[in-house]
Order: sequence, then structure tokens, then C-alpha cells
Amino acid sequence: MTIVRPASAADAHALVELAESVGREDGRWILGTGPWRSVADERRYLRTIDRHPDAAVYVAEDGSRIVGRLSLARDPHPASRHVADLGLMVAESHRRQGVGTMLLEQAVSWAGEARVRKLELHVFPWNEPALALYESFGFEREGYRKRHYERGDELVDAVLMAYFVG
Repeated sequence: MTIVRPASAADAHALVELAESVGREDGRWILGTGPWRSVADERRYLRTIDRHPDAAVYVAEDGSRIVGRLSLARDPHPASRHVADLGLMVAESHRRQGVGTMLLEQAVSWAGEARVRKLELHVFPWNEPALALYESFGFEREGYRKRHYERGDELVDAVLMAYFVG
């Protein structure tokens, strides 16, 4: 059974493994083409987030295995503090099993508690499974960001999507 819970510094190794595994997939993920942060850097990041009221990291755990990650961060600009950016990744072995939806539900719950009214994310235009997940959840396509991310030597586009909370 998969559960969603707040991430802790003890999850750093498993989260780095998840990010590196997802990042090795064939270009569907908005991760850099280089390595993810080190386990020590991930541990520091998680400890910092744990003390920060405007950000959170959650994990989806199946038994003792972390199979998903949700990262949230409020926009720091005073005029857009009602907006938070989110990042989501799910292990290939656990896709299309409701894990992504569980993590998105957690994002909405966090947003309600944090008084965030809008969640935003980016997705590659060719990542049709992710687009389908987000749209089925209620995210809307808000824009198209041309040459927004570096993937090796290439600049690639991203779809900006948003979900309005409440």
C-alpha cells in the first residue's frame, strides 16, 4: 500500500536514487541532463525545507521503498505569494497506479494550509502521460515557454500549467 508523508533528511539517499533513475529516462523529465544533487546536499536541502513554512517535500512510499516525490515552493514575490511551484516525479514502476494523483492531492492540501491559491508546474510538450495526468486532475495549460530548459546542448520548450485551489 502506498502512503504519502512529509520527506525527512533520512530519505535523502532514496530520493537521490529516484531522481537519478527518473533522470536517466529518455528525455521526458524536466531534470538536468547532469547528475542530481549529492546525498549530502539532498539531506541539507531537506533539513532546510523542514524549517521553511513556504516550501515542502513529500514522498510516496510503497512499503519501505520511496516511489514518488512532490516538491512545493511558494513564489517569494509579494504580489504573487499566492502562487506555488511544484515538481513531481514517480518511479517508472509505479506510474498509472494513482501515485501521481495522491501526490497532487497532497499538493492541494498543502496549498490550502499555506493559503496558496494557485499551483504551477512545467512539463515538456512531448510528455503526453504527464500532460494527461495533470489535465485529468484539473490543471490547465496556461502558456508555452519556448527554449526554456537546457537539455545538454539543446534548448527545449515547456508547457506551463496551473491548478486553481479552492
